[in-house]
Amino acid sequence: MTSTAGVIGLGAMGSGMARSLRRHGCNVHVFDVRAEAGQAFAAEGGVACASPAELAARCDVIVSVVVNAAQTESVLFGEGGCAAAMKPGSVFVMCSTVDPNWSMALEARLAALGILYIDAPISGGAAKASSGEMTMMTSGRPEAYAVVGSLLDAMAAKVYRLGDQAGAGSKVKIINQLLAGVHIAAAAEAMALGLREGVDPAALYEVITHSAGNSWMFENRMAHVLAADYTPLSAVDIFVKDLGLVLDMARASKFPLPLSSTAHQMFMQASTAGFAREDDSAVIKIFPGIELPKKP
Repeated sequence: MTSTAGVIGLGAMGSGMARSLRRHGCNVHVFDVRAEAGQAFAAEGGVACASPAELAARCDVIVSVVVNAAQTESVLFGEGGCAAAMKPGSVFVMCSTVDPNWSMALEARLAALGILYIDAPISGGAAKASSGEMTMMTSGRPEAYAVVGSLLDAMAAKVYRLGDQAGAGSKVKIINQLLAGVHIAAAAEAMALGLREGVDPAALYEVITHSAGNSWMFENRMAHVLAADYTPLSAVDIFVKDLGLVLDMARASKFPLPLSSTAHQMFMQASTAGFAREDDSAVIKIFPGIELPKKP
């Protein structure tokens, strides 16, 4: 594994990924727009950088864990961006959920600068990112994988290599997000119906999580509802964006997605109702006539 790597974006996933790299003996440099996040990581033994460009000048591999394509553009090509400072033959690992066509175009743009690229969306949540047990859906040229070596394996329990050019990883991630968004929306609808009918929510949660109707999203997100804790690990607006990408990809080939369309509207409704930055389980708040659990 390369001895020096950089992580840009120390949110719920990126901070855990940076720690996983450190556990595997990597000299990890970090940058986040919140200076205090970088300083906290430096206190643990990492190196905080003042800009993506400073980080790029020191690292052979850069792992970008920002929210979307626009932030990735800024990280690479904005003021103090890393693209101009990256050494030829270094690798940019892009972990955001983005339009696959945009990812393919980015690979070509970076290749023109002599920079290798891995399309590498991630899944699994903050806890799995922190323990190195998340999933990475990757695609890229063999020479990019040769440089990255076992670095990806240090961050994830499952690293899927889905193709020899960018785009395949992003397509699979978007399909994953289709299911994740629909499952959260369905879980919220089921819990809301139970509340409307006067079923004890804790009892409903216990039964469903031990029955055939359970899903990982029901078990995880409805626990947030029971605790009345809408602290955003993944916010409502993430699924406004991600399900929008799902629908955009399907629309390009005129492929119908009725469940995704409905789930997208539910998250849109939650966002416009004022819950945009709350945990995505807050989509349950769009249902009228129910009394949600309160904090103990």
